[in-house]
Amino acid sequence: MAAIEMPTSNEEGEVAISAYEVEEDEHDCKERVLHKYFLLEWKLVKSLLDEILSNGRVVDPASVHKIRSIMDKYQEEGQLVEPYLESIVSPLMLIIRSRTMELGVASDEILEVIKPICIILYTLVTVCGYKAVTKFFPHQVPDLELAVSLLEKCHNTASTTALRQESTGEMETQCVILLWLSILVLVPFDISSVDTSIASNSLRSEDEPVPLVLKILSFSKDYLSSAGPMRTMAGLLLSRLLTRPDMPLAFTSFLGWTHEVLSSGADDTLSHFRLLGVLEALASIFKAGGRILLIDVVPIAWNDVSLLSKSSMASRSTLLRKFLVKLSQRIALTCLPHRAPVWRYVGKTSSLRENVSLTTNDGPDDSSRDVGINPSKSEGSLRFLQDDDMEIPEIIEEIIEMLLSGLKDTDTVVRWSAAKGIGRITSCLTSALSDEILSSVLELFSPGEGDGSWHGACLALAELARRGLLLPTSLPKVVPFIAKALHYDVRRGPHSVGSHVRDAAAYVCWAFGRAYYHSDMKCVLEKLAPHLLTVACYDREYDGYVYPFAEELLDNKIGHWDKGLRELASEALSALVKYDPRYFEHFVLEKLIPSTLSSDLCLRHGAILAAGEVALALHQCQYTLTTDKQKQLAGLVSAIEKARLYRGKGGEIMRSAVSRFIECISLSGVAIPNKIRQSLLDTLTENLRHPNSQIQSAAVKALDHFVRAYLVAASSVGTSSTIVSKYLQQLTDPNVAVRRGSAMALGVLPYEILADRWKDVILKLCKSSAIEDNPEDRDAEARVNAVKGLVLVCKTLNQASKLPAMLLSEQDCCLSLYHLMKNEVMTSLLRALDDYSVDNRGDVGSWVREAAMEGLEECTYILSSVDSTIKSNTRESGSEILPFFDEKLATSVIGGIVKQAVEKMDKLREAAAKVLQRILYNTKPFVPFIPYREKLEKIIPDESETKWGVPNFSYPRFVELLQLSSYSRFVVSGLVISAGGLQDSLRKASVGALLDFLQVADSTEVEHQKRKSREKMLSSDILWVLQQYKRCDRVIVPTLKTIEILFSSKIFFDMEADGRSFFAGVLECLVVELKVSKDFGKLYAGIAILGYIASTSEPTNIGAFKHLLTFLSHRYPKIRKACAEQLYLVLLQNSDLVPEEKMEGAVEIISETCWDGDVDGARKQLVELWKMAGLELGELKLGNRASRKTRGEKPRSNEDEDASYSSLVESSGF
Repeated sequence: MAAIEMPTSNEEGEVAISAYEVEEDEHDCKERVLHKYFLLEWKLVKSLLDEILSNGRVVDPASVHKIRSIMDKYQEEGQLVEPYLESIVSPLMLIIRSRTMELGVASDEILEVIKPICIILYTLVTVCGYKAVTKFFPHQVPDLELAVSLLEKCHNTASTTALRQESTGEMETQCVILLWLSILVLVPFDISSVDTSIASNSLRSEDEPVPLVLKILSFSKDYLSSAGPMRTMAGLLLSRLLTRPDMPLAFTSFLGWTHEVLSSGADDTLSHFRLLGVLEALASIFKAGGRILLIDVVPIAWNDVSLLSKSSMASRSTLLRKFLVKLSQRIALTCLPHRAPVWRYVGKTSSLRENVSLTTNDGPDDSSRDVGINPSKSEGSLRFLQDDDMEIPEIIEEIIEMLLSGLKDTDTVVRWSAAKGIGRITSCLTSALSDEILSSVLELFSPGEGDGSWHGACLALAELARRGLLLPTSLPKVVPFIAKALHYDVRRGPHSVGSHVRDAAAYVCWAFGRAYYHSDMKCVLEKLAPHLLTVACYDREYDGYVYPFAEELLDNKIGHWDKGLRELASEALSALVKYDPRYFEHFVLEKLIPSTLSSDLCLRHGAILAAGEVALALHQCQYTLTTDKQKQLAGLVSAIEKARLYRGKGGEIMRSAVSRFIECISLSGVAIPNKIRQSLLDTLTENLRHPNSQIQSAAVKALDHFVRAYLVAASSVGTSSTIVSKYLQQLTDPNVAVRRGSAMALGVLPYEILADRWKDVILKLCKSSAIEDNPEDRDAEARVNAVKGLVLVCKTLNQASKLPAMLLSEQDCCLSLYHLMKNEVMTSLLRALDDYSVDNRGDVGSWVREAAMEGLEECTYILSSVDSTIKSNTRESGSEILPFFDEKLATSVIGGIVKQAVEKMDKLREAAAKVLQRILYNTKPFVPFIPYREKLEKIIPDESETKWGVPNFSYPRFVELLQLSSYSRFVVSGLVISAGGLQDSLRKASVGALLDFLQVADSTEVEHQKRKSREKMLSSDILWVLQQYKRCDRVIVPTLKTIEILFSSKIFFDMEADGRSFFAGVLECLVVELKVSKDFGKLYAGIAILGYIASTSEPTNIGAFKHLLTFLSHRYPKIRKACAEQLYLVLLQNSDLVPEEKMEGAVEIISETCWDGDVDGARKQLVELWKMAGLELGELKLGNRASRKTRGEKPRSNEDEDASYSSLVESSGF
């Protein structure tokens, strides 16, 4: 809440409030205290108000907007603004009054003056309410005619559109003046003595109201038809005007008009709004008027209301029903005598805290709290007895029936109004009649009633309790219904209803706490408190509520429609087990086990989950289940499968739940016969084949614990071999889901199962982690699982407590686990770093690469640990064994991960940097043989909060590795992907870091040589990338774009001999890459590079120029045009390519030829240019069209370039 936040400051002295200041708050001036704790923006508001007051109007419209925006923040806490209302409202109303008198109502300027001010005043009304604001309105008698004239001015010039009214302040002005009039009409003089127009109006009849009143009535009737807030203000004004003792004529006239409106039956929009306004005005009149004035019009008013409530209009309009209910209760209150019921319960205080803390000794005796007047006094006793003899008008019964029906209304506002009406009417009745009303309200809690009925009944009970009309003696029969309402939750299709009912029931409990003494609630607290706690939270400190908690979970939450809630309920049950394990075995499990076979999907799913969690919790409490209970649990899965409960749309969640159940009973050590063990293993294997990844994951977790619990101890060689062989065979299954599941299954098998065929498992998983040869069989998830499974198998074999001696002493080193890890596993993981597979989901290969990086880290630790152990064991003997994790392998691992750290995906860059960080700073084991370790540690510090995913942070660090020969090629091969990519922000960050690295200051010879050395190394690495990834557009295209960017920044042009070799290498690559290419991005980049090379004075410029010329006859017009533009720039920069005397002609051909026109014309111009350049025509190849002509074949028609734009779209990343 903005109003009570303490101001903050960077200086400690401004934040701290000294003890002296706190103590002196009581003695501070009012303004200081208000500014300190209430309206924090008061200084700004006051300065804006001072400006308005000094000018007598609003000069700057922005000041109105500022005040309005400040006040809007206090919409929910208007009481914080109320202390300032007098300082704001009084001077603003004074401006309205004085300027109106000064300028005159007839002035066109007056509305422009008061509209902005009225916007401020109306904002205060919306924040604090009209009652708080109107207290500070001026109320001199002469102001009445002034306000009426001002309202007439506004009314006659009002805009016809609501949008204009809201934007210009006309609506706010009308509302403020109507409120002002609602105060002024209360003047203690006959209004006829105030109306000055009577003297000049000699034709006025004595049988009609004075002209001033007629004007007010006319305007108010019009505003009653409005859809805006003026309707409410007009109703308030009429209620205060017509209930004056000097207004009988106006009252009678208005009541006649309202009868016509209510009985007209008109159903158009305007009539509907007028109907709402009339009902609202009548409700206000019946609230403000006296019983003597209103009693005679009750029959007519009630007849109109009764007929209207049964009409079709009422069934369609929520507001209409609300006002009908509101008016009905006001009519009833008019018919009943206004007196406080002597039987009412009177509490000692309205404070909830004090009520709870009070004991029976603190208050009066029990009998005196049940009634408003002490029954020991004879007068009070007499009134109490006489109450039962009070006669109730027949109309009251009809109205109560209407209100009870209103409690069942479909809309909350109607139910809320009806509940208030029940409370108000009951306060005027006898204790016997109040009991009848209570009984009628409790009937609304019938199971056959809807949620609206339960909600309305709760609201009514809260109103009765708040008013002391629900005696403590009635609480025992009320509390059971409230307890049911606290748990109300009814499923409706894919969701449920009931939150509003539970809220209302909690509101009833709050009302009880406010209304009753603790001693009077004592009899029902023990019944109500468990339900409140159950609904509110599950607190482990409340041991006494374990059983209500458990019953609530079993009865309402385990079978809930929401899957997530069922899962949480099962976990909550397991958390309660430790308080009474025996209860959970003999009661909870006894109830859950039959429910696992229920026809209700939600119930059986929740039951199987809860049964497993409870069994596991009992085991963790060292509680041993009985043999019969273990037998029941062991047979649950078989019973579910026998009943075919996996079928249908609920089969998937049941499979996950069954897997979790098997995991729980495996961890619990439940005794399972051999036959059922095989059945459960088959179940898990079947779930591993399921295409749903969540089901597979649940099955893998269950398999891990199931095999260790039931198969390891009793396993034989045959059993182990069968399990492993089955999963190895499934690694090549055509069904990708089977391959995914079997790879994960192999990863969780324990060493005892893997021992006989561990080499086959490793080799098969290595093969499965590679991209499949058949494109139709390729599946990224299967490869991810193969990588993860491979690493898990290696960890399992390494962590086995007793490794076979052959693993370290076998003469054939290929059979050694660690040689196999070095030669096969690490190779497979490094190969997985090059998995860049793409499908309709995007770069799915990134999943494999991420898993491979984590796998490389784990295997690095394993090999390093083994090296450390072997080294310490062989140090004494003096023999030396070559390490498994050597410098070559370290370079490949670090380099492969570094490459991922500079590529285009933020997530992978961050993951790669963190893997590198962990490897560098790992101490147990320490990872040796990392080249340039100190430099790496400087680039990658041991800091946990480093933002490696931010390009502007990571790229400047990693490009420093370009100067290290061990990692430069890895960095370049990854960096070009980012620098030549499509993502603009990533390209800017990577290119900027690369150029900053290359463009070092060369003011000295040393710095110059350093720059040349960096360019030479980078050029060599780029050539390596071009050769290594030949014809691989994923790498070649961004590499060419990167070269183009570097050329544009004048990189590589100052390398002399090294530059010539680089240009020659790039040119050789372009000849291969651009041939028959359809990739526009690749062609554009290649043409630009050819242009840069051709512009140099190196020997390779002729070759580049020739190659560039050939693109003038390319089949794509846009490529021909781009080539011509590049040639034009080349000839301007290098005049040696064409003889001087022919240069002008060549430039003219290039600039004036329409290269994106007919291809035949372009080829003729190409031949001409070729001749001008002095090149041999025999070297010119004009393509298939020319060769077809020489063979006498019919040439193909011109290809529309748009037909090949799919390659352009594809290269753009769409």
